[in-house]
Formats: sequence, C-alpha cells, structure tokens
Amino acid sequence: MTELARLAAAVAARLTERSETLAVAESSSGGLISAALLAVPGASKFYVGGAVVYTARARLTLLDIPQKAMDGLRSASEPYAVLLARVAGKNLKATWGLSETGAAGPDGNRYGDAAGHSCAAVVGPDKEVSLTVETGLDDRETNMRRFAEHALALLLETLS
Repeated sequence: MTELARLAAAVAARLTERSETLAVAESSSGGLISAALLAVPGASKFYVGGAVVYTARARLTLLDIPQKAMDGLRSASEPYAVLLARVAGKNLKATWGLSETGAAGPDGNRYGDAAGHSCAAVVGPDKEVSLTVETGLDDRETNMRRFAEHALALLLETLS
C-alpha cells in the first residue's frame, strides 16, 4: 500500500466513524487527493465532491470565488488555501473542506515560489489550520504525490 493510499484509508475511516463529510479543492496535486479518497471503498459515505482549481477561471467557475475575493491574497499561499478549503466545504455543505495549492515544477510559479512549494488547509467545525511544505524537488510527479500526502496528513492530524 502506498503512503497516499494509507493516508486516504485512515482519513476515510476517521470521517466515516464520525459521520462527517469532506469537500476538496486542489490545484498542483492535480486531483490526486480526490483520486486517493475515491479509491477507498465506501467513499460515498464521506466524500461529497471536489474540484481541480488550476486557474483563475476554474476558481471563479467551479467555486464561485470572484476576483474581488482575491484582493490582498495570492495563489500558492496559506491564506488562499484557507479560502479554497472554506468555500469548497461551504458550497458542498460538507463538514470539512480540504485544499492544496502550489508549484509542482519543474519550474516555480509566477509568484516567486520554487518548484516543490505547496500550501494546504483544512477548515471545519471551529478549526482552521494550514501548512506550507517545501520539498526542494523539481520533479513534477513526485511533488504532486507529496503535496497530496501532506494535505491528507494535515487533515488526518486535524481529525485526531
């Protein structure tokens, strides 16, 4: 079992035990968070939906976050990750929102972050946590997997 699958199974078990639900908004992990969660048998008990929010157009169209809401924020930051998690959870009426945003590589992003930079956030009942990860790697596939793992680990820790 991969680390991503192990984390997804642990999150699934915890959410199911608690009869809670999850919505996901991810960017540079490219859907790996949602794919890992949906691979767990019984995912419909806890997973209500998700979106790969890779562009400003996707942010507006999929999550209905207007440009005005971005005033003072930049993508690939913890405050932006919190906004994504909050809106995903609210829009899908989930107990928890989980998000990830960053720069998978091989190059950095236009905001000055190096490849391997990712921010994740979890928003739920009376909780709002975020985390920045720097892998130091420029390998896109490896970074995408690690970003998904860090996001799920943050969620699992928050649910503990």
